[in-house]
Amino acid sequence: MDLELTRVEYLQTGVTTGRTLRILPSPGEKLQQRIVVADDDGVIQLFNVKNGEPGIVFKTLPGTKISRVELGGALGTVRDKMFVACGSEVKGFTKKGKMFLQFETNLAENIQSMYISGSDLMVCGNYVYNQYNDCRDANYMLAGDKINDVISLPAEKVRSLRPVLACADRCLRVVKDSDLMYTCELPGPPSTLQLFYNDGGEDGNQVLYGTEDGKVGLMTIGAEQPEAGWVLEKDGVYSGIQALDNYDITGDGTRDLIVGRSDGTIEIYSYEDGEECEPTLKLTHSCGESITSVEGGVVGNPGYDEVVAATYTGKVFGLTSISGGAGTTETRKLSSDVHLRLSRLRSEVEDLQTNVNRERERYQAQAVSAFGGMSTIPKLSINDKLTLSQTDASYVLSLECQTAIDNVLLHSDVPVDLLDVERNSAVVSYSDCNPEDGNFLLATYRCQANTTRLEIKIRTIEGQYGTLTAYVTPRLQPKCCQVQTYRIRPLSLHMRAHSVERQRSFNALTLTGSFSMAEIHSWISFCVPEVSEKVPAGDSASLSFISTFLDTVLQCTYTKGESVFLSDNISTISILKDFLTREATKKKIQLDISCKVNEDSVIETLNLIHPKLESQLLLAKQVALIEPLRDLAAHEPDTSFLSPEYRYILENSTTLEAQFKRQPARLERLYGMITDLYIDHNKFKGQNVKNRVPQLLEILDKYELGKLVNFFQHESS
Repeated sequence: MDLELTRVEYLQTGVTTGRTLRILPSPGEKLQQRIVVADDDGVIQLFNVKNGEPGIVFKTLPGTKISRVELGGALGTVRDKMFVACGSEVKGFTKKGKMFLQFETNLAENIQSMYISGSDLMVCGNYVYNQYNDCRDANYMLAGDKINDVISLPAEKVRSLRPVLACADRCLRVVKDSDLMYTCELPGPPSTLQLFYNDGGEDGNQVLYGTEDGKVGLMTIGAEQPEAGWVLEKDGVYSGIQALDNYDITGDGTRDLIVGRSDGTIEIYSYEDGEECEPTLKLTHSCGESITSVEGGVVGNPGYDEVVAATYTGKVFGLTSISGGAGTTETRKLSSDVHLRLSRLRSEVEDLQTNVNRERERYQAQAVSAFGGMSTIPKLSINDKLTLSQTDASYVLSLECQTAIDNVLLHSDVPVDLLDVERNSAVVSYSDCNPEDGNFLLATYRCQANTTRLEIKIRTIEGQYGTLTAYVTPRLQPKCCQVQTYRIRPLSLHMRAHSVERQRSFNALTLTGSFSMAEIHSWISFCVPEVSEKVPAGDSASLSFISTFLDTVLQCTYTKGESVFLSDNISTISILKDFLTREATKKKIQLDISCKVNEDSVIETLNLIHPKLESQLLLAKQVALIEPLRDLAAHEPDTSFLSPEYRYILENSTTLEAQFKRQPARLERLYGMITDLYIDHNKFKGQNVKNRVPQLLEILDKYELGKLVNFFQHESS
């Protein structure tokens, strides 16, 4: 039986950017629960729902931005006390609104994530983890990369405090006191953590994680080492995981997995094949705005389960199991109370409309008066993120504003391709650019009414680095624009890897000079994505990367005065050499450079490109045949005489065209990579072969791997 839930609106708060919504424990089985929600304005609200209307239990005055809300209480008791993180301070409230704790931590930065376990408070900034026991400093650790979330295994089951940090370098770090026990390797950068089944499972050592590229997985935190469980990855879904929860919404006696994504999607998964197996999708709901928090509980009506979520713009709503959002037959009837409430709402809307019109007229009159206007630019909060999608080697730029977006202007000073996004309803128009002036892209996205979120897909070219600028114009008066800039790195299509295959044929680039550890690290962080801005703690560091487009690898090992780069792609080595040389020249640092070229690596790279190029050539050939075959089918009612290949093209023409449309200029990109590989390979031998490129392109037009390999081998001999 398919799960059906109905959306019910509850509350409108200020902008929420962290996990700041929690449902308090139920006072009894299937009884209504209260909801606490906090926003960026520093306002905390606790409310319950009666007769479909939210009733405010308490509400605080505006203050410092609240980044996290957690529930706590003594071990073994009900977790009904509310703790909020604002700035570097933690405050505690009772369920009646009385503040019983105001604790100033010794963090030099704002609290980004927090977790409560009994009398233990765990808070994290960007890189620092601090643990307090009864508000006394107990433990401290400096993480190797940015901390995105923190959680602790349940002390009732594991009998000790076992914090787990989700770090941006695709790792979970398990902490004991102030020391790192071990790290757990993940398939993506983790963005959020949640205890499995909300209690860590049978042994209390299982943790759910969500990643920035849309994966959800299970990890068992063992006493000595971790054990990886299932990983949930949906094809074509790349939006990040913002929140996770476990609640029995299907009513089968087993808690379901609730997932909130950054594209506004809420998903409910059921463990049909057991808790150790990958869960099955039961329901998907899209609200069009980024989800910041999601929880399961009984809120709107006693006895009816629902999912409560908060969005970036401050909407708090529920997905209830009651059909039509109403209760029983009696509660569905439009009683006199409902009529009274509707008339009161209409009256409020009319009053608001009158006030808005009056203020607009006053503003317009002052704007054109001889004494000058009092126009002020409103303060805008824009939630933006540029994420590398591993599946199709492209970047997804998401822009979200607290008010409707009128248009977005994109400008790039390096060549980039804009790809189609299915959910994007904006109309895009391109303007002529002059590349000689550093203008390679000028595109305008005109959004439809009430659009608060826009996704743009971009594919970059490695070796070309610069800046992508987005000018976001909201539907506000006076007209204003907010500028967001994004760095496009030289090796922009590489992502972090935990290790590389040693049996590959590597080219080596060695640099020696008078550079410091901080300087070489800053150069690498500018050149490759997913590198922390913080300098590694030790005397040396080693980083591994993999290309999302070609699956070639890069190994960086560096220390003060020396760095070694290994890659099986000679073009990667060439890009690194050019970039690092340019950066060292800017700082007037003399470098000694040595390169060791492995001839076998070129052939291996061609073999990696081969299946992609062959597939793209076949797709281009099939798409070119679609129109002639359609014309033939229009005049021939029976097409059984066609070959199986042509019948396949005709039957799947729509799919093939959509696939080809999603990958514009992919064939040219592959040709460009092979051409760069040829030029770079010979450049390291001191040969300029640009005059031979037309001959290479002729071979590519009549592509055969054997002929291409022979051409490269003949040139290298």
